[in-house]
Amino acid sequence: MRRLSTRVSPRGAAVFAALGVVGLALLSTPAAAHQVATRFESPIPLSWLFLGAGATVGLTAVVLAGGAGRKSAARAFSSRTRGASAATTLATVPSSLVGPVRVAAGGTFFIAFVAALVHGATGPSAPSTNLATLFVWPVWFKGVALVAVVVGSPWRVLSPWRTVYRWLCLLEGDEVRLAEYPDRLGEWPAVVGYVLLVGVAENLTVVPSQPSLTAAVVAGYALSMLVGGVVFGPTWFDRADPLAVLYRLLGRVAPLRVLRDDGGEGHSDDSDDGDGDRRVVLRPPWRGCLAPVSAAAAAFVVAAVYTVSFDGFSASPEYRGLFYGLRDAAGLGPEASLLLYVVGLAGFLAVFAAVARFVSLHARDDESPSASATTTFASTLLPIAAAYEVAHNYGYALTGLGALPSAVGMETVDPLFWLPLPAFWLTQVAMVVLGHVVAVVAADVVSRRVAPDARSAFVSHAPLSTLMVGYTVLSLWIISRPVAV
Repeated sequence: MRRLSTRVSPRGAAVFAALGVVGLALLSTPAAAHQVATRFESPIPLSWLFLGAGATVGLTAVVLAGGAGRKSAARAFSSRTRGASAATTLATVPSSLVGPVRVAAGGTFFIAFVAALVHGATGPSAPSTNLATLFVWPVWFKGVALVAVVVGSPWRVLSPWRTVYRWLCLLEGDEVRLAEYPDRLGEWPAVVGYVLLVGVAENLTVVPSQPSLTAAVVAGYALSMLVGGVVFGPTWFDRADPLAVLYRLLGRVAPLRVLRDDGGEGHSDDSDDGDGDRRVVLRPPWRGCLAPVSAAAAAFVVAAVYTVSFDGFSASPEYRGLFYGLRDAAGLGPEASLLLYVVGLAGFLAVFAAVARFVSLHARDDESPSASATTTFASTLLPIAAAYEVAHNYGYALTGLGALPSAVGMETVDPLFWLPLPAFWLTQVAMVVLGHVVAVVAADVVSRRVAPDARSAFVSHAPLSTLMVGYTVLSLWIISRPVAV
């Protein structure tokens, strides 16, 4: 296999990024949000907000008080949760079924991907009857994220560009790669891609309501992924694909996992590699949130928490007030929404960096001395991001799934017809609070593992818990706000 020496030009990357931002700004709207209407657009009552906030604070206090002075127990608990004994086997999938299931799942998703592109380009312009808008945003982007939260990321199996790349490798008879992926890039291309694709294109532009624009964005995304894969090989798909990184991070929280039956843990997004049986296991949801992440992945985690929060906030009356106020004061147009998103993201990153800096003054990680507090504790925020992702989007994703038959002229179905509104409110509050508790437990375990003594562990955990309480209460407040029309 021949490899060519390549260099990534920072100036060229900056130019393309700037052009992309300008192009997205021209498509900006005050708030695009989700385009599939649901029965559950009324906000949770204020009393439910107070109940959820009170439970958040109270349970946080219980975790902090219950863990004080028990550093040795926390170390033992942390060790157990990292070991295979912490997982309970629920089922075994024989190797004879693993391959066919992978092929069927990947092939079905690839067909849906191609059909969405074709229908988006040639089908009706109404978003409620076009497969592109019905499949891409609710079923693909949000639906696969929900699957990742429950059973781990399936993206290695489903990714259309990985499917095409495998075909290219089969034709070539060897792995296709022109150069090694530069380690210095890390997951930063995925961070930029996530901000542009999900944060801006999905939430702030008219793209989700325009089938042709949706098809164009997805086609451009696919082309960039495939070209990068040809240049840098499979590592590009793992580290530069924004959806791959998003689903993999959300999959850390999954209580169900698929393991290779060889004594080692195989992540769900790695389940297409290797032969042998698979075990479906049940594990504590905080278990995957104890290991440090890279600096880029830490930024990705904070961006994910912020973006899903901004998505909900952008539909509120308060956001409309900010948008129109900024637009009138600064003489801006629709790009004011882009400015609000970027400023808010910078604020979230700055606050987390400040908290991590404070934590680092009291944390000394003997196991991983080179890991900073930012990379050590960032993964403990994942349960909050995952919980709000589910609470905010599961109605939207299931409603979009039920609307798919309309793309072929059939009647839509309502998968949540049986769920009354009060029960929907309860699930939203319960999921947000549960995610917060899992995050606090994970942070407590990590802080007692890396701090030199129990007092330092408590002092380092307190500001992080405060930040988590802030994130959770903000999420509850957002779902308590009415949807602005």
